[in-house]
Amino acid sequence: MTDQTTQQRTPPDPDEFAAQIADQIESFLLALRAIARGGNGAQAVSLLLLEISQVLLAGARLGAQLDFQPREEYQPDVGPEADIDDMRLRLARMLDSVDTYSFVFDPYLPDVVQSQLSDDLTSIAIDLDNGLRHFKLGNVEEALWWWQFSYVNNWGNLAGAALNALLTVVAHDRFDTDFEETVEALTVAHEMLDDPVDPPR
Repeated sequence: MTDQTTQQRTPPDPDEFAAQIADQIESFLLALRAIARGGNGAQAVSLLLLEISQVLLAGARLGAQLDFQPREEYQPDVGPEADIDDMRLRLARMLDSVDTYSFVFDPYLPDVVQSQLSDDLTSIAIDLDNGLRHFKLGNVEEALWWWQFSYVNNWGNLAGAALNALLTVVAHDRFDTDFEETVEALTVAHEMLDDPVDPPR
């Protein structure tokens, strides 16, 4: 790797870079809580699509940098995690029938995973909030390391899968105008094709 490439991947000012990432993350967390309180499932899908797209930009900026190193071997104590179980339940009720979805966690090991958007969004929020608390306590190196580490190992993948699921919901809504009717018609057709008479013994 050339020196020029290394310089391009190293933020010129870690404090300024961390502040920019923190702003994006705090904006996402505030929006996620507001969406969960909104109670409008149709509107929530579009808003979540927007917010996840934006926070993934922060993740991509972190992933593009050289590995950040924490100042200490063990994470400083930043207190207990925020209680966001109520937010998870609100999201689950709001998303209702589209909450459960399937995705491939590792495209090079194509095992299909079934999950819930509400669980995954909550997991993303926990990862991001942990780094944000480090940042607000002045632990800039720890915050950057944690955000980058958890992006590569957890929340980046979950956010990408959630984004794809939400985009699929929007696509069905925009283009599959007779989606439910088509499913019903296929069900009737299968029932008609099934022979109700027991085969001879």
